[in-house]
Amino acid sequence: MIRPPEYISTLKPYVPGKPIEELERELGIKDSIKLASNENPIGPSPMALRAIIDALMDSNPSIGINRYPDGSGYWLKKELSRKLSVSEDEIILGNGSNELIDIAVRTFLQLGDEAVMAYPSFVVFPMSVQAAGAKPVQVPLRDYTHNLEAMADAVIPGTKMIFIANPNNPTGTINKKNEFDRLMDKLPEGILVIADEAYHEYVADTDYADSMKHFRAGRDILILRTFSKIYGLAGLRIGYGIARKDIIQEMDKLRPPFNTNSLAQNAAIHALKDDAHIRHSQEINEQGKRYFYREFKSLNIKYVPTEANFIYILLERDSKVFYNEMLRQGVIVRPVGHEEIRVTIGLPEENERFIEAFKKVKDDK
Repeated sequence: MIRPPEYISTLKPYVPGKPIEELERELGIKDSIKLASNENPIGPSPMALRAIIDALMDSNPSIGINRYPDGSGYWLKKELSRKLSVSEDEIILGNGSNELIDIAVRTFLQLGDEAVMAYPSFVVFPMSVQAAGAKPVQVPLRDYTHNLEAMADAVIPGTKMIFIANPNNPTGTINKKNEFDRLMDKLPEGILVIADEAYHEYVADTDYADSMKHFRAGRDILILRTFSKIYGLAGLRIGYGIARKDIIQEMDKLRPPFNTNSLAQNAAIHALKDDAHIRHSQEINEQGKRYFYREFKSLNIKYVPTEANFIYILLERDSKVFYNEMLRQGVIVRPVGHEEIRVTIGLPEENERFIEAFKKVKDDK
């Protein structure tokens, strides 16, 4: 019998948030809501939607979806270059930023190498590292935030990569300028820092770490961002990375051809142009945060203040039991620890629905 290497056979697969359709089919209920996967509740920009519709309706067979997409993503890179003031050859596109994590790991890690990351943080980090035959070294959070000092202390000669989710998923906390700068100053050459900034557009704190400063200084850093969150294009799977040209060139060798589809590229181009949609998304998120904070205080619910579009809740009870009880109320959340859940900030009516369901489950207990 053929068997994979042990570092593959011992991997635990990623479990995505339960789809609404699956919940309603299983429990025979209707009007469920999903607050589990940190999607933008208002959806994508109308400009992006129009771009998708126009592309689908275009009768020109030379540019239709029967044709492979532009493998280089020329026009999207051009728009990102303009918006971010970086060179087009300092950008790589991915099938979501998840794919770029995998590509970076396969490009720069060898068997036995180590990669330092926080715990708990984005579960894909250790999975990708282990899948490459390297060793994930997980450093516990301090006050629900990346302990960058301890992460720097965990670096050994075999360390080749450091992952920093900023804001962190699942806790919603951020690392600030000075501590991030100290980490970068302390690291020896030859270690790639991967700054996963999937939620950076939601951050309101002006002391948020400036990863782009280190990129512009020519450091070994790869900044990952996505169109899945505030841009509302999660279903189209498109993200991007920013790094020095030589880093991008090496990653491009492993990037699959046509890894981002033509509809996603076109939608992303137009999403980048719609600043009003971004501001509206931020406003809805801030309103939701304020509402949840008030309700949590009145219900004596412990939580971690967030800079993202989700909140980390400390239940002090079994999170999987709570999760299943919420499912029966038609509300999908995300269990992320033994006694913790993560809830996405939704539309006002969805947030109210969560609180109503939470009260019922709490009283039933």
